[in-house]
Amino acid sequence: RSKFDGVAGLETAILDRPELFAAAFTEKLMTFALGRGVELHDGPAIRKIIQDASQQDYRLSAIVLGIVRSTPFQMRKKQ
Repeated sequence: RSKFDGVAGLETAILDRPELFAAAFTEKLMTFALGRGVELHDGPAIRKIIQDASQQDYRLSAIVLGIVRSTPFQMRKKQ
């Protein structure tokens, strides 16, 4: 946990640890995509999405494609 001051400080904190932002963002986006909360068994898929996205500097498109291709998304119950 670190403290920052203002928007510039937030930007610096995110740029210093982009994997933390990517992980939180991926979990929130996965929650939306699945239509349910993220559960413990979703963890490996989320970690793989983040790991794969890191190869592309955490591009939004890499995260979105990772979610769409993930087992939890592919196996979700469609309503």
